Amino acid sequence: MESGMRRKNAVITGASQGIGKAIALYFARRGFDITLNYIGDSPDEVISEIEAEGAKCLPHMADVSSFSQAQELINASKSRFSAIDVLVNNAGITKDGLIMRMTEEQFDSVINVNLKGAFNVTRAVSSVMLKQRFGSIVNIASVVGVCGNAGQANYSASKGGLIALTKTCAKEFGGRGVTCNAVAPGFIDTPMTGGLPEGVKSKMLDSVALKKFGKTEDVAEAVYFLASAGYISGQVLNVCGGMLM
Repeated sequence: MESGMRRKNAVITGASQGIGKAIALYFARRGFDITLNYIGDSPDEVISEIEAEGAKCLPHMADVSSFSQAQELINASKSRFSAIDVLVNNAGITKDGLIMRMTEEQFDSVINVNLKGAFNVTRAVSSVMLKQRFGSIVNIASVVGVCGNAGQANYSASKGGLIALTKTCAKEFGGRGVTCNAVAPGFIDTPMTGGLPEGVKSKMLDSVALKKFGKTEDVAEAVYFLASAGYISGQVLNVCGGMLM
């Protein structure tokens, strides 16, 4: 990344809660200003937490599955901060179900947000980063994008596609000094996993070598590492406690 004398800027999609929020705060604590993408109600509490770290925060509501809204997000960030050092494609949804019962809407909506959304924002930021000749893109994939998971055909397909998109972007952008990598979280302690029955959580942990859930900060740390590593590109870093080996 190129820093010079100015403060660096990270655009983080889906940053109002969970992993996205943890990434935003992690970067803010390390001197980044944050373009915080969200959808729905304004995440005033998260904005306050970011600003309490001494960082500037530009909140921007946008549905990343919309090509035009994704472009507006990047335009707003570039206008406010002059350059974009890091893009983290974190926005994602789940609509689980077995294939034989999965509706077209369930499949399409997950693909549209998780995969097309990442393409939309990456497409928008590419002209900025390639022109400035520096930048880092980190995509939040998933271990199920590598190994699949019953009941998550749509989610697994979106994350597998995101890994392929990551590698393609690394090849296309590398000549201009722009890196692209992915982080593939395993079982992370979020409100979604916290609400699972104990029996289900116990079964999930049987496949994890460390026998515990990861924390959102574990993912944020991996994202920051990849965003800061100038000679790593096209790679997938599994943050899964030894679930995949």
